[in-house]
This record gives sequence, structure tokens and C-alpha cells, in this order.
Amino acid sequence: MSEVEFRPGGEQDAKYLLDMFDGAVAWMNARGNTQQWGTEPWSAVPKRVERVRGMAAGGNLVLAEIDGEPAGAIILDPGPPEHVPTVDEPEIYLGLLITARGFTGRQVGAELIRYALGEAAERGIDLVRVDCYAGGDGSLVRYYERQGFRKTVTFDYHGWPGQVFEQRVGDGRDRAAG
Repeated sequence: MSEVEFRPGGEQDAKYLLDMFDGAVAWMNARGNTQQWGTEPWSAVPKRVERVRGMAAGGNLVLAEIDGEPAGAIILDPGPPEHVPTVDEPEIYLGLLITARGFTGRQVGAELIRYALGEAAERGIDLVRVDCYAGGDGSLVRYYERQGFRKTVTFDYHGWPGQVFEQRVGDGRDRAAG
């Protein structure tokens, strides 16, 4: 199995992100999950295309590659989106964590989380947070728990149920084991 390599992302990577979002929507829909990100490919919705371009150009994107192919992406933000409560300490907030469907089962998401925890440690930041869709069968919530995150607060964002998680960098737990 090839090693995951990381590189800074930029606006030139918007197409890769759109492909990942489109693949995720198709994959979720095939499993009956139409509530998390809808049923239309993101590349077919101009508002979402612009959102993804903003993500790519925002300066906090990191791509994971395997054999030179984009396998996943993460955004390391300095704080949460507006619908998530802030905290009174420095943090890295995972504004995005996505894996290309062609790399499913290769632990790309776990590697990206490890990367984020390493970045936090390198920057002297003890807190990494993320939120996710908390509806459906709860599988995404369980995924983050398997990665060493602990549930904190829940929220409802215009009918979209969410769960916020945190992980302390210095807690000594085996992180991203799954």
C-alpha cells in the first residue's frame, strides 16, 4: 500500500474537491442518505461550486495524495463556522474532511486527522474540533468517536442536525485508530 503524502492546497484544487463532493453525494445517496448533502452533485449547483472554490482558495486547505493522486482533503481553520459556539482558547477547527471515493478503505480520513493533530501540536495548540452531520444512522458520529474525538455540543443548522467534537492533542490517547 502506498504512503499518504500531504501538500498545501490552493484554488487550482477546486476541481479535485468538487469531484470528491460529487463522489460523496453519489455514495451517500446510494446508501439512502439524502439529507446530509442532498441529492444533486455539488458541481451542478453554482452556489456550491463557488463555496468549494472559496474553500480551495482560503489558504487552509491540505490535500492528501497517494501515488500523486488526490485521495482526500482537510481544511485547518483557526476557529469554527458561525453556527458552532466559539471557545476561549486557540484551536484548529476541521472545516472540511473528505475522502475521494476511489480511496475508500485506505485510512485517508484517519491519516488526515493525524496530520491535523500533528499540526496542532507543532503550533502549540491543544484543541482540535470538528462538527459533522448527526442525523441518519449515526455512523458519522461513531466514525469521529473511533478517531478519538469526544462529543461536546449539538446544534441544528436550518434543519440539519449537527454534532461538535473535540480532541485534546496532549491527552495521550491513541488517536485516529480506525
